[in-house]
Amino acid sequence: MAESVRSHVLSNGLRCVHCSTAGRAGYLGLMVDAGSRDEAPGEEGLAHFVEHTIFKGTSKRKSWHIINRMESIGGELNAYTTKETTAVYSIFPAGYLDRGMELIADLVAYSQFPQAEIDREREVVADEINSYLDIPSEAVVDDFDDLIFAGSPLGHNILGNLDTLRTFDSGICRRYLTGRYTPGRMVLFFSGSDSADAFFRRAERYFGVLHHPDMVQNRCKPAQVAQFCHTRHINTHQAHTVLGARIGSMFSHDRYAMALLTNIIGGPGMNSLLNVELRERRGLVYTVEASTALYTDCGLFSIYFGCDPDDTERCRRLVSNVVNRLADRPLSDRALAAARRQYVGQLTVASENKENRALGIGRSMLYRNHVATDRELVEAIESVTAAELRAAAERIAPQWMSALTLG
Repeated sequence: MAESVRSHVLSNGLRCVHCSTAGRAGYLGLMVDAGSRDEAPGEEGLAHFVEHTIFKGTSKRKSWHIINRMESIGGELNAYTTKETTAVYSIFPAGYLDRGMELIADLVAYSQFPQAEIDREREVVADEINSYLDIPSEAVVDDFDDLIFAGSPLGHNILGNLDTLRTFDSGICRRYLTGRYTPGRMVLFFSGSDSADAFFRRAERYFGVLHHPDMVQNRCKPAQVAQFCHTRHINTHQAHTVLGARIGSMFSHDRYAMALLTNIIGGPGMNSLLNVELRERRGLVYTVEASTALYTDCGLFSIYFGCDPDDTERCRRLVSNVVNRLADRPLSDRALAAARRQYVGQLTVASENKENRALGIGRSMLYRNHVATDRELVEAIESVTAAELRAAAERIAPQWMSALTLG
């Protein structure tokens, strides 16, 4: 059965989006326009810490009751934080929409952040920070962001650091919640078999009580930085490298061309150009991948690979050759058609993941106030021309790319 998407705005300005899907599970959550780039100096890591501690107690529930509320019926309660977004959501068997909605509303409206729970969770997050720093393949990505977005809060690690973590208390967390989790900065989303009208009625009942005024969003587009090429020696058996360049935002006209190009260069398929050149033909790497991170005012294209330290420069040259070929001449009609077909197929398979689809609906409504249909996405990809793909490659050509190696 095809999806049917409806939206509605509550009396307090909270946007709601309902996706009617068949199945025995429901997906409900809040998408919040607040992330690590919205933290003030000295608050690095606060968005992530609030996401952790929002589950630690409300005015009527202790942490155990919060955890058990959905798990007792076989459901889940989850959350995540990114540079610009926080999500709090639940997955549950069909028929428990009311339970899930009441719980999430309770968390957002009445979380108390008990100090004893704050202190315990601080140790958990500290362990998360320390363990993350022990993984060079992940640390290199954050270090690269720090360099390419230097001077902007968009650059710092989502987890923050141990110094700022020690300063967080109940009052700070509560102020962040009431200041950022406001009706005008959130979208309530649901995907499941309950009717749209029932969903909207319940949303008004549980979330209509939220009346925190929206804060001014002080996001400034990061300034361009000079191209860099750095190596940091950390005494590991493998070198980890990120190459990257600034690109357009999530609203850029060339975002579909860039998405298709990224998939061609280093997407998940074994036939991606970089996987063929670096792994299949030469056995230089175990992992090589390309990705884009699109924000509201800018974006980043990046390539990651891990290799023997002695092979780092050779791998970089091969990466440059691949990108230069795409920038120097357009793909043939046959190659372009094959690339489109593969990417559309990947999107089709990915859309079968109902959890990711529900989260995507929430993000789309939050930032675009519109949920694109599968047909619209396919048409956008199929409309990308060879000239547009070549222009996108020119934007990320080696002369524009910066590099960081840990190894």
